[in-house]
Amino acid sequence: MKLSRSSILLAIVAVVLLSVVPGSIRRIIQTGDPYLFTRQFFADLAARLTGAGKFRFIVQPMVAVILGVRYGMKDVHANLPPFLTMLAFHTSHRRHALRTAVRDVCDLVAIAILLDILSQWLIFREIHPAAAIILGPVLISVPYSLAREFTNRIIRARRPRATAAGSV
Repeated sequence: MKLSRSSILLAIVAVVLLSVVPGSIRRIIQTGDPYLFTRQFFADLAARLTGAGKFRFIVQPMVAVILGVRYGMKDVHANLPPFLTMLAFHTSHRRHALRTAVRDVCDLVAIAILLDILSQWLIFREIHPAAAIILGPVLISVPYSLAREFTNRIIRARRPRATAAGSV
């Protein structure tokens, strides 16, 4: 059986996350501090922006935007509505939109989670897996979704309108 690159990457993420969860649970039991969305979480987020790995806060969203533009253009050529509109209002296209989005950014999200875990270890010498699971995908999904939506809208707005048959 041949494993895809995505499968291997997801397996690595799963192994890393499963290996750090017991220490995280022990820390929560000992301190009573869940960390996620606490004052310390937001202070650490600011430290991540200036510490080791800050470059990823530029590169990962940029790659997500490039992918979003690419697939926004494909949506236009396939005559599909803009991405977020498709998710929110077009039930007939929702499954397609979700499937393509997951396929498009799966590897990027896995890498984002691994990089967040690595940066947490380098900066704080401890790992908070829930923070990595939330922060990594947000760094990717928000820019990807917005770029895919706006690319579709911009291309449609610039496209000349078809004139009605027989009109002058």
